[in-house]
Amino acid sequence: MTEETSNNAFSLDFSFLYGEPKSNALYKQSCSDFIVREDLGFELTGEGEHVCLWVQKIGENTQYLAKQLAKFADIPARNVSYAGLKDRQADTWQWFSLHIPGKITPDFSLFSAEGVTIHKVIRHHKKIKTGALAGNYFEVTLREVSNKVELEKALINIQKGVPNYFGEQRFGFGGYNVQAAEHMFAGRKIKDRFKRGMYLSAARSYLFNKVLSARIDDGIYNTPLLGDCVQFVSNRSFFPLTELDEDVLTRLRDRQICLTGPLWGADELTSELDALEYETQKLKPYPMLQEGLAKNGLKQARRHLLLVADQFSAHWHNENTLTIKFYLPSGCYATSILRELIK
Repeated sequence: MTEETSNNAFSLDFSFLYGEPKSNALYKQSCSDFIVREDLGFELTGEGEHVCLWVQKIGENTQYLAKQLAKFADIPARNVSYAGLKDRQADTWQWFSLHIPGKITPDFSLFSAEGVTIHKVIRHHKKIKTGALAGNYFEVTLREVSNKVELEKALINIQKGVPNYFGEQRFGFGGYNVQAAEHMFAGRKIKDRFKRGMYLSAARSYLFNKVLSARIDDGIYNTPLLGDCVQFVSNRSFFPLTELDEDVLTRLRDRQICLTGPLWGADELTSELDALEYETQKLKPYPMLQEGLAKNGLKQARRHLLLVADQFSAHWHNENTLTIKFYLPSGCYATSILRELIK
């Protein structure tokens, strides 16, 4: 066991980019304080074997609702899919797809569940798979703001970018999911496929967060190392920097390309030279997580180190109540924005 796991927990004390926030505030005092609207990024065809539902749910669990929809449509639960899990303590809008081949579309106006409204029903030729969305629109209300002046400063800072951390909800209380992943890699049998996937994601996300946190501590979160992998903002392709000339630095400043960190998997790290040595060194304390992820078939990938919210706006309702709106790409967390804003 590593030193970090000897205390039966994994530290989630990741570094702040702009220093620890100086203002307190409350959020999620009600579901309407945290509104999320999913953006698939593509149009549904209107025909096909999959019935897609545009659903608003307030205070409801995504997985539980999926089972209720399956029961109503009289289909197996495995025939219901969605792009991603959404917060329960929130007002969320998301798509579900139900595989109903050769059947008449059920009358979903008869479906009833507390806090759930089905706004659209449309068929599509493919199911909506996990992760198959462009991003999410967020509307978050902060209440009882303790220091408006400091929060205003933080609002300016976060629009320049925040650490693209995986949210703490991925790791479970006190890093439990990462610890469970290590136990699984050590031989503990986990039959539940959902839990296995959750533990794998937690382990992989933890390694990414540790590299990013280290780069913030070392002041190189936005400074390229020789051999760093950069990714085009317009697509997912990436390449290592074999030289650090002015053209590269300009493209980084203009956000044509972005620095990335490792999403661990099988095979060698895709970074090279100084960056390879840096990432290897920072992840040296976690050999079991690295080996376990590789053996479970995950492949090496990369993720942006910095997250810049699109369509950002802020509106003060009064001296201590603020609503912020922004858009984040798929796989990015609103909590990454909030942790740099408030305690």
